[in-house]
Amino acid sequence: MWHNYKNSSIILKMTIAFIAGLAIALVLGENAKFLEPLGQILIRLLKLIAIPIIFLTIILSISRINLSSLGRMGGKLFLYYSITTGLSVFIGVIVALIINPGQNLTLPKTSVDEPSIPNFSDVLYKIIPDNLIEAFTSGELLSILFIAIVIGISMSILLSSSDENIQQKAESLYSLFDIFNKLFNVILNGILLYAPIGVFGISASTFGSQGLDTFKSLLLFTLTFYIGIFILWLLVYFSFLKLADKSIFKFLKDTKEAYVTAFFTSSSIASLPIAINSAKKADISNEVVDFSIPLGTIFNSDGGALRMGVSIVFATNVMGLNLSLENLLMIVIIGTLLSIGTAGIPAGGLITLSAVLSLFGLPLEIVALIAGVDAIIGMGGTASNVLGDIIGAAVIDKKKKSYN
Repeated sequence: MWHNYKNSSIILKMTIAFIAGLAIALVLGENAKFLEPLGQILIRLLKLIAIPIIFLTIILSISRINLSSLGRMGGKLFLYYSITTGLSVFIGVIVALIINPGQNLTLPKTSVDEPSIPNFSDVLYKIIPDNLIEAFTSGELLSILFIAIVIGISMSILLSSSDENIQQKAESLYSLFDIFNKLFNVILNGILLYAPIGVFGISASTFGSQGLDTFKSLLLFTLTFYIGIFILWLLVYFSFLKLADKSIFKFLKDTKEAYVTAFFTSSSIASLPIAINSAKKADISNEVVDFSIPLGTIFNSDGGALRMGVSIVFATNVMGLNLSLENLLMIVIIGTLLSIGTAGIPAGGLITLSAVLSLFGLPLEIVALIAGVDAIIGMGGTASNVLGDIIGAAVIDKKKKSYN
């Protein structure tokens, strides 16, 4: 029995676990909350190895990348993120304007404090830490990314040194980082054996606690969001796959473990190790994958951007307001900038939505209203983020190969 479980498809196991969790949620309702620790253990385990893998893979990839091509690769990635994020906001707004969710809803009697929006200096301080150890203990991803890039560039310089003795020692250091990376991937394989149990706990506790009443009242909002996700995949992601000369069906098959895991866990960071492996399975070069996927996990948030576009139209419908063309363009521009700028910040989606709501004079209680289906929205949004990251890597890899 253990042998069959171990060797069966991880997608099949997680799908069965997810459906079983939904069934338990329907039967037990809020009492299914006792299963929450099973899901939290999975999220904690995945996050436990995600940070070391981010750190190690970026170091290993940059140390082997020609430094002159590093800037070009990063510039192309941010251009790709800007395009897909902007289109995500635009699609969210247009689909929501057509379907018009929120017209018959009222605000909950809940007060919501506006979260503080970080200014440029705050973000800069998060990127450049003043304490190496504290950056890791606090789990500050921007700081860890910065440290990894600095170490990777320094190792690249040492590996290309004209001094043979320094070069040999640098190779030994590279081998040390490499074996640690392999070690954490072995740990990941063990965690994936537990993953279906965690998915069962997540689906049972989440849907059991939220209940069907809230979902029904916000069904149109949820439906609007997922129609937007479908259009994003069909028109934007598949177009970029064609640009990268990738077969759409084969690519989706090769990367399914990444976006399905992201869907079930609703965590891009937790899904990162699986996304890296899936991208390599899709025949994207190791150096591009190891650099671009962690970067996308921190800075790219297409799902959050699309949700923000839908949420703004939803908020105006709840308040009985009409958006002008100028307002719509402003939403797309500001939503794109904020989604990229806050993607690596905890509760970045909340900060983005709250900032735009405040800008247009809309009540922050809308956030509390949307929170009723946040778990359902977060699943599709996270899956889109992860798939978008991998497609971005495929596009960059295609461009890189065309130059060589």
